[in-house]
Amino acid sequence: MVDSMEAVIVISILIILLLGGFVFHTAALVLDGIQQGHLPATNMRETLSLAGWAMAGVFILLNTRYRLKILGVYAAPFVALIMVVVSQLPDEPVQATPLFKSFWLVAHVTVIFIGEAAFALACGVGILYLLQENSIKTKKRRFFFKRLPSLDLLDSTGYACIVVGFTMLTVGLITGLIYAKSVWGRFWSWDPKEVWSGIAWLFYAALLHERLTVGWRGRRSAIMAIIGFGVLLFTFLGVNLFMEGHHKEFTK
Repeated sequence: MVDSMEAVIVISILIILLLGGFVFHTAALVLDGIQQGHLPATNMRETLSLAGWAMAGVFILLNTRYRLKILGVYAAPFVALIMVVVSQLPDEPVQATPLFKSFWLVAHVTVIFIGEAAFALACGVGILYLLQENSIKTKKRRFFFKRLPSLDLLDSTGYACIVVGFTMLTVGLITGLIYAKSVWGRFWSWDPKEVWSGIAWLFYAALLHERLTVGWRGRRSAIMAIIGFGVLLFTFLGVNLFMEGHHKEFTK
């Protein structure tokens, strides 16, 4: 009983710290935006910072809706790791241009990061689902696993995250196409970032389709959510590091 109370206290403290950090992070982003005159997402440091902010915000909303405090064990260290990486990256100022002040760019970047944050949490829920399922099958109900929600709640939460993520990714791709047309004169240019974003969209579209038509749930859905987030990580980081394209001018 004492261990249970201690765990609840630790998790509550993590969430409070995450909430406080999110508030201050929001204020810092707003101030940076005002000082720079555009959305602060012009280099890798700023984009990762925005990613950490989005993940914290989506987790807070998710916890409010589903009361999944235990997910904070995944979300809080993830956000902390992102911010540690951010603190080690050089803050190279980028000269403001009209490219960075476009409404379509702001909309594109914002909804994309919210969508990716939702997918990241879907991955976390998927991991928790597999852990809980394994603990039930092996009948090793250790302390941590006793704190996990039911498999049904984890499955429905993961599904909700994927629906939100897919919606945001769709809106993000549409606004990105409009922005590309206004800047480069064409909706699609086969840039590596565009191609891999399209692959990620198709992956999650297939996952949702199979869930709704075939009934992909539980373990299969959890595994696919984890794989899908791996595709997103490559789209976000791998493409920038290993491939050339005009998106690099925004994340140097």
